[in-house]
Amino acid sequence: MSKDTDFTAITEEDEYEWKLSDDLARMAKEELREDASVRNQSLEQMRNWIRKNPRIASCRMDARFLLRFLRFKKFSVPMAQEALERYILLRNVYGTAFEKLDALDPVVNDLITNGYAFAAPKRDEKGRRVIYYLPGKFDPYKYTNADMCRVHGVVYETLMEDEENQIRGYVHFADGRGVGFPHMTLFTPREAVRIVKNGERTLPMRHKEVHGLHAHPSIKFALDFGLALISEKIRQRVKIYTSMEEAKGCVDPELLPKEYGGVMPMDEMIALWKKEMLEVRETLLSHDKMKVRQELFSERAREGAVSALKAGGLEASCALGSDATFGITGSFRKLEVD
Repeated sequence: MSKDTDFTAITEEDEYEWKLSDDLARMAKEELREDASVRNQSLEQMRNWIRKNPRIASCRMDARFLLRFLRFKKFSVPMAQEALERYILLRNVYGTAFEKLDALDPVVNDLITNGYAFAAPKRDEKGRRVIYYLPGKFDPYKYTNADMCRVHGVVYETLMEDEENQIRGYVHFADGRGVGFPHMTLFTPREAVRIVKNGERTLPMRHKEVHGLHAHPSIKFALDFGLALISEKIRQRVKIYTSMEEAKGCVDPELLPKEYGGVMPMDEMIALWKKEMLEVRETLLSHDKMKVRQELFSERAREGAVSALKAGGLEASCALGSDATFGITGSFRKLEVD
């Protein structure tokens, strides 16, 4: 099958050069199977597939972007290809929530300023970035569910531009104070299912630890519902605490905001985070140029943004249509828990 129209490369096909530490190279090899040979061959396969794939109209072709997906799938090229295609489809289908990811957007800026979501400026002892969430700062009567998605999108996309983050992964820390039933009405159960599934299967992030505290009893059913949707691998990494005292030690105090027993005041952390977001602002906005030809996807795939896909097999073919594995050669192999 060949493309009906030309493919547009959003960025050039650069020649990759490893500029990270030897320690990170060892981690990439041990945990992700990544070395120079595997990386170069995989990038070449990804680029050839993208150029020949009739469903992809335009895409970034630089190594840093494509490596997000290869590292996410431990250099299983077929699975990285599938994740990339789903990622662009999700952005296109739900454009109101996943496009125009602008750090200077007034709503995004307000929510970041208020502390809804931001990353600590330093890395933990394992070199990972810690992302903080204060969902109680989100006014469900003032903001929409699309606003919520866009804030998360700006935060995650900013972090994913950093190669070290792609390899080391992330730690999440959420304080549920102030969250109540009105927050639960922002998404329908069906939307919630799609978000959770896409968050784990489509967004190319390595979630290493998830810590939550002060979960209000009124939302316990929603929390249990969400935990039931994620994989056992991720579920084992989720820890829920009833108080900060109980959560003590889950995150290095040096990385905690001063308001949580740390050193740096939260507003200073947020100010540094805003600067970090602005550094990649233009790159994030350029992502809106990436497009798939939605008419070549099944209705089920478009409606669900392929949230229920599993790697390969009958379910994938049913969800994306009979040509779901175009350009993908070889079989999906079972990956180890990272």
